[in-house]
Amino acid sequence: MRFVVPIVVLAGLVALFAIGLNRDPTLVPSPLIGKHAPAFDLPVLSGKPKRMTAMQLRGRPVLVNFFASWCVDCKIEQPYLLQLAQQHHVPIYGIDYKDTVAAVRGMLSTLGNPYRKIILDRDGNMGINWGVYGVPETFVLDAHGVIRYKQIGPLTPRAWRLHIKPLLKASS
Repeated sequence: MRFVVPIVVLAGLVALFAIGLNRDPTLVPSPLIGKHAPAFDLPVLSGKPKRMTAMQLRGRPVLVNFFASWCVDCKIEQPYLLQLAQQHHVPIYGIDYKDTVAAVRGMLSTLGNPYRKIILDRDGNMGINWGVYGVPETFVLDAHGVIRYKQIGPLTPRAWRLHIKPLLKASS
């Protein structure tokens, strides 16, 4: 009996570990899926209007991409975002997360700008309200401003093909 309990505990830990290894770490459930995007009213990097709100993201399906100039993975995903914006005409709105204007301008001048507008989330409150764990993260919003999907980590061709493109087509 004294050997049975440790063996059962060990077997349970091995089972939990095996289950964890089979899960995709980019698929973290979000309580916001199926709900309207959280409200915000923040300044934009350039152009008019000078501020944007969540209501301005409505009217067509869009991607909302949280990024920062200090984020290595954001720089890795930038060429793919440019490709999506140019080849698929996907409206992408960037949320510059906890960054400086000078740094984000430098990043965009070096890597290119795939965004229709860049919203400045200097203090990170918008990211907190949207449940952002870390950048990059991308949200798919339908034409009514309802969050349909959340991609944690860099946007990939696989995520685009399997999750995002079908949602954008269904939301059109």
